[in-house]
Amino acid sequence: MSRYDRYVLSQLLLLFGLFSLILVGVFWINRAVTLFDRLIADGQSAMVFLEFSALTLPNLIRIVLPIAAFAASVYITNRLQNESETIVMQATGSSPWRLTRPFLVFGVIVALMMSVLIHLLLPASISQLKLRQSEVSQNAGARLLSEGTFLHPTAGVTFFIRSLGEDGTLQDVFLSDHRNPLETVTYTALRAYLVRDEDNAKLIMVDGLAQRLINDSQVLSTTNFNDFSYDISALLRSDAVQARNIREFSTFEMLFDQSSADSDEAYTAGELAEELHLRFARALICVSVILIGFASLQLGSFSRFGVWRQILLAVFLVIVLELLRGLVSEPVLKDARLWPLIYLPSLAGFGVSALFLWLACRPALLRPRQQVAA
Repeated sequence: MSRYDRYVLSQLLLLFGLFSLILVGVFWINRAVTLFDRLIADGQSAMVFLEFSALTLPNLIRIVLPIAAFAASVYITNRLQNESETIVMQATGSSPWRLTRPFLVFGVIVALMMSVLIHLLLPASISQLKLRQSEVSQNAGARLLSEGTFLHPTAGVTFFIRSLGEDGTLQDVFLSDHRNPLETVTYTALRAYLVRDEDNAKLIMVDGLAQRLINDSQVLSTTNFNDFSYDISALLRSDAVQARNIREFSTFEMLFDQSSADSDEAYTAGELAEELHLRFARALICVSVILIGFASLQLGSFSRFGVWRQILLAVFLVIVLELLRGLVSEPVLKDARLWPLIYLPSLAGFGVSALFLWLACRPALLRPRQQVAA
């Protein structure tokens, strides 16, 4: 690799890291606000929030990597042209095909990063996140034992305790159940105890009052009790047995044990094929968008209006490739034998890049006829 290639590659990696950091930060903050509200409202600690945030990062990085790579390719190509470095290299006999080398190496590096992320980190993070969500949802202490806070462990239920004794006694308990649209039941008690037996959980309330309100007639009936048992298992239990998310499958499992995954997890052959080949196609699309960003701006060298039109053209082409990816997924989901269609957007990107580089090597085709005649 020549000194020029190393110089361009270093600039690409530097800008790629900067753009990735900015975009990941923006996406992460946007999602972290919702996640923070949901976890803190359920009585979780800040450490649980940080753990959940870390487990969602691989999926965010998967979304950001192609965007950051494309932005770095366009920015560096534009800067090389504005500073006449590309013109100097072309004056020494380097063709646009030769100048593509550092961008191609950069694309391979990004593709390898995307491959490690998709094939290893993303399935592991999704599986661990699902496991932690299940543990948190079944943790009665985290869901209900939060002092001085109105909690909503499930839709239609409000729970409140004033304080928690050292022996585990719940002081001044309030429980409102309005899941039934016909009536609302409210329980208040001086003390309560949380008792768990394997998968069942019960709230034993002592010295309390039960109020039942009929919503239609607005008739209120009250009952005093010395002790009362309320089954809260449904409030603490998440969906007990859930099929694995298709993104939890490892690539090795999808390649060599696809029939088992199809039967055990109720996914069709088309869904498995689409997910498997999309993992490989995502790495190729990174190389494709990088080459599109570089090749499109090579056409701008011959325009007195600058390269803004070429930049917009590159952005438009990337959007078209993303739309094309959505279109080719539908046939594959219906028929797994059509899996080669998944690679069509990447191949189209390579074809467009090759066409633009071919045109860049023939500037006479890009100039107006008046200039050629002159």
